[in-house]
Amino acid sequence: MLNVKQQIHESSSFIRNQLEFTPNIGLILGSGLGVLADLLEDVKTIPYSMIPHFPISTVEGHAGELVAGHIKGKTVIMMKGRFHLYEGYNTQSVTIPVRVLKELGVEKLLVTNAAGGVNTDFEVGDLMLISDHINHMGRNPLIGPNDKDLGLRFPDMSEAYSKRLIKVAHNVAEKQNFTFREGVYLANLGPSYETPAEIRMARVLGADAVGMSTVPEVIVARHAGMEVLGISCISNKAAGILEQPLSHDEVIEATEQVKPKFLSLVLGIIEEM
Repeated sequence: MLNVKQQIHESSSFIRNQLEFTPNIGLILGSGLGVLADLLEDVKTIPYSMIPHFPISTVEGHAGELVAGHIKGKTVIMMKGRFHLYEGYNTQSVTIPVRVLKELGVEKLLVTNAAGGVNTDFEVGDLMLISDHINHMGRNPLIGPNDKDLGLRFPDMSEAYSKRLIKVAHNVAEKQNFTFREGVYLANLGPSYETPAEIRMARVLGADAVGMSTVPEVIVARHAGMEVLGISCISNKAAGILEQPLSHDEVIEATEQVKPKFLSLVLGIIEEM
């Protein structure tokens, strides 16, 4: 059985042979947010099913393909759809694409997701810069033997999300007459939505938004020395805030509504990264 480093090498070698350029900015696009990839020039699309050691995305709103190209004068590579622990994958499978992006040359990573608003001041359609996170999944992707070539045994997480890139994002938003929310993202294992009591607990813990992804990717990205910016689309108010059931259709509908502003902001951020 191949070790992690061998898997990373085989995956990145396959992808590199498909590309005619070296990407330095990576993006992981969450539920309903993959439309950004449609704006790339000199596009190369690689289905996950073709890439050695990549899992298959099984969630609606996640296209399941790697897309590389040029945009705003930058060379980027995007994951249209991510992998989740609730799909049955382990933490290594969920995060190996981040390792592969690093191997391909990516130094800056933008992660996006759709999240439930825990902060009662947040409205559906708000975009929140992630200032920090709470790992409530009960799992860490760095558990097990550590390969010092991939990162430190005990990586510092005091700045999981780059303060520099958060400032860049705020500056871009100001130019576009938009105000980002900013807050703490709490990740649960899923796939069931949280109960009202769990949302009250999340609020006590200091969370502003809640979801089922992103945190394992960010831990591995920081372990690998990548600079990270995170953006959550507040797609619904979390359980117990409104007297209505939650659904994934609601998530997709909310991301559809915010797409124009999301695209404009992310394009501006990429240009300034």
